[in-house]
Amino acid sequence: MDQSIFFVILVAVYLIAAIPTGVVLTRLMGLEDVRSKGSGNIGATNVFRVAGKLPGILTLIGDILKGFLPLLAVKLWLAPTPLQLGLAGVVAIIGHCYPVYLRFKGGKGVATALGIFLVLDPLALLGGCVVFLLAVAVTRYISLGSVLAATAAPLLTILFHRPLPLILCTLAIGALIIWRHRENLRRIFSGTENRFGAKPPAP
Repeated sequence: MDQSIFFVILVAVYLIAAIPTGVVLTRLMGLEDVRSKGSGNIGATNVFRVAGKLPGILTLIGDILKGFLPLLAVKLWLAPTPLQLGLAGVVAIIGHCYPVYLRFKGGKGVATALGIFLVLDPLALLGGCVVFLLAVAVTRYISLGSVLAATAAPLLTILFHRPLPLILCTLAIGALIIWRHRENLRRIFSGTENRFGAKPPAP
C-alpha cells in the first residue's frame, strides 16, 4: 500500500475513533454533559452511572463499533500487512483516548479496544474477556478487570505466535489502556475505588 494513501487512512481511522460517543449520545438525548458528573469520564461506565442504562449501553456499543468498523474496513478492502493493520489499531485507540474534538481529553479505551481486538485477534480478545469477567466477579472492580484484560490479550498474541509487528502493536494498545487506568489503580490500592454494584456512600 502506498505510504501517502496509508497515512490518509490512518487519519480517517483516528477521526472516526475520536468521536466521543457518550458525549454525543447524551446531548442528542437531552441529558447533561457526563463530563461534569461522576468520574468525568466519557466512557460507558460513567455514562451508565450518570445518565442511565440505555445511554450507557448505547455508548458501549458505539465505542466498540468505532474501533471495530474502521479496522474491519481496512482489513477487508486494503489487504494491509500485519504492521499496517496493527498501526491502524494503535491509531484507533489513540483517537478514543485523545480525541481532537474534546481537546484530547477522552476515554480509557476498553470498549474501543474490544472492537479493535475483534479484528486483530478474536482469540486473544476471548481470553481477555474471560480474564475480565473473572476479575470483576471476584473483586467487583471493573477497572481492575479492564487492566488485567488489557494485559492478558496482548500476551495471548505472543502465546498464539502472531506476527511480531502485530504483537508489538497489541502490546502498545494494552499499555495505553493500563496507563489510562493509573488513577483507578491508585484508588484500588488506597481502598477508595468504586466497586461494581456497590451503593454510593450516604451523604
